[in-house]
Amino acid sequence: MTMQKHEFKTEVKQILDLMIHSLYSHKEVFLRELISNSSDAIDKARYESLTNPDIMEGGAEWKIKITADKDAGTLTVSDNGIGMTEEEIIKALGTIAHSGTKEFLKALQDAKLNDNPELIGQFGVGFYSSFMIADKVTVISRKAGSKDKKAIRWESTADGSFTVEAAEKETRGTDVMLHMKEDEKKYLEPWEIKDVIKKYSDFIEHPIVMDIEKEQESSLDKGKKIKVKEEETINSQKALWLKGKDEISQEEHNEFYRHISHDFSDPAKIIHYRAEGTSEFASLLYIPEKAPYGILFRDYKIGPMLYVKRVKIMDNCEDLIPPYLRFVKGVVDSSDLPLNVSREMLQNNRQVEVIKKSITKKILDTLSEMKQNDYEKYISFHKEFGRVIKEGLHYDFSRRESIADLLLFESTKTEPDKYTTMQNYVEGMKEKQEDIYYISAQTRQEALQSPYLENFLDKGYEVLIMTDDIDELLMAGFEYKGKKLKSVIKGDVSFEGKDKKEREAETKEFAGIINLIKDTLRDDIKDARLSSRLKDSPCCLVSDEGDIDPQMEKVFRAMGQEPPVSKRILEINAGHPLFSAMKAAYEKNAASAELAENIKLLYDQALILEGSKPKNPAEFAKAVARLMVAAIEKNA
Repeated sequence: MTMQKHEFKTEVKQILDLMIHSLYSHKEVFLRELISNSSDAIDKARYESLTNPDIMEGGAEWKIKITADKDAGTLTVSDNGIGMTEEEIIKALGTIAHSGTKEFLKALQDAKLNDNPELIGQFGVGFYSSFMIADKVTVISRKAGSKDKKAIRWESTADGSFTVEAAEKETRGTDVMLHMKEDEKKYLEPWEIKDVIKKYSDFIEHPIVMDIEKEQESSLDKGKKIKVKEEETINSQKALWLKGKDEISQEEHNEFYRHISHDFSDPAKIIHYRAEGTSEFASLLYIPEKAPYGILFRDYKIGPMLYVKRVKIMDNCEDLIPPYLRFVKGVVDSSDLPLNVSREMLQNNRQVEVIKKSITKKILDTLSEMKQNDYEKYISFHKEFGRVIKEGLHYDFSRRESIADLLLFESTKTEPDKYTTMQNYVEGMKEKQEDIYYISAQTRQEALQSPYLENFLDKGYEVLIMTDDIDELLMAGFEYKGKKLKSVIKGDVSFEGKDKKEREAETKEFAGIINLIKDTLRDDIKDARLSSRLKDSPCCLVSDEGDIDPQMEKVFRAMGQEPPVSKRILEINAGHPLFSAMKAAYEKNAASAELAENIKLLYDQALILEGSKPKNPAEFAKAVARLMVAAIEKNA
């Protein structure tokens, strides 16, 4: 095979450029990322060897070796894992971007790389961090199970291209050789390497070894000291999840959490327990303090690492945790699952369902305890993850009320940055109040200024303020303790006050002008009626119970989708002077062109009050100008 030259994919070029020219303050993570890749390669080889003995050629003494050559200025990370073919090495290291590459680049546009060291690990682009400290990287890889010594050499100086050519390698696996930059040669010092490994990779379950130079007495010349090199294991290889709770220090938990999550902060909560009985498994789970970037992306990786009898099966087992708890990181080690279990087998495995049910209950119970016993800490947690947990109202019907009890809401009766719960709301409901009222808005201030709240505020009804983009989807049709959640901008509402006869008399009194409004706006509205929710504003637009509201229309458009077309209902405030004047104008001359124009202006006002644009902004501006001129001339 002759040497071939390839161009990096555009996104990879951008990442390399960022890595090389960044002022990244945690450059040592390059070693964490390379060791992590080596560990994954060994896990794959060990897993495949269960069904393919050829993988084991060369023995089963799995290890990752670090070799520092000060004379050559190189640092090599070697593993005896699965290795790569020519096609795999081209795909993995240059021509095809990883699934998270574009999201990684977007994340870097939102925040400086040196302020977000966790981003490199979270988005799976860790290999490229090598170019922060090396001006050339050489990779030699031989696929496990191959019958000869044929290998592939990949090399790049990050100049926009890389080369691939045939090579030979005595053993299976991959060697990554970094040709260190002159000002980064501190990473060739054994103490520096040990320090980085202890900090980031101590819990890697495979031994990470180095040849360490030591002095010992000569066997030939007694009393004389000679220098010899001995292979030394640097990491502890502790399977933390299999130890007892009292055997693990907080610092060990913090280090292990940072290792598996690529987070640089400590966990907010630790969940460590062993289940016995119908299903035996050990679990060590962590609830983060801060939401990782990308948690709302569709391809965010969900689920803890799955081990079977201490053999790693996969990094993210999404079948072990519901999507609304995807922020939880950790390890589950089962004694019951078969070692050769596949993703397809997991989906219909009863033991997996038992583990998932147990883990889900434990996490929800832990969050409930945090809310009850450490409320300030829970508020911080909820600000980070409340929106994600809320998805459980849709995903987990059987636990809807338990999930609802974890949610915090602002309301018309809470002070800014103070919260209530659904339980508190229900306990404070008025005597004959049947529904839990809520309003969707982008901010608290926007909600409180809404005309839809006027009579609710006047009559002392509490309204929950929902500011997440998914609220309207989740709350529609939801019931809590037998109480339906009802949007204040949907359907009809009625309060104690006017009796049925009064309402019927009022409807009859205004029937003429209401019918004219319906006819004039027949292309724009579904219906027109008198309103019970308005006190100061002249009108508003409301949706029927099953229709989407303006907030959801904005969500659809933000996603690049056109929302379903549905006409709304125009509600009129019978007590407003404007409507009284329009009623008088109708009784004087129902066919007046000026009255028809005012009806259209009324509709435009309703659009503005809900946060939408007038139907025809230019015509609206002209009509308002004419009214202003008429008013000024009348008073001149």
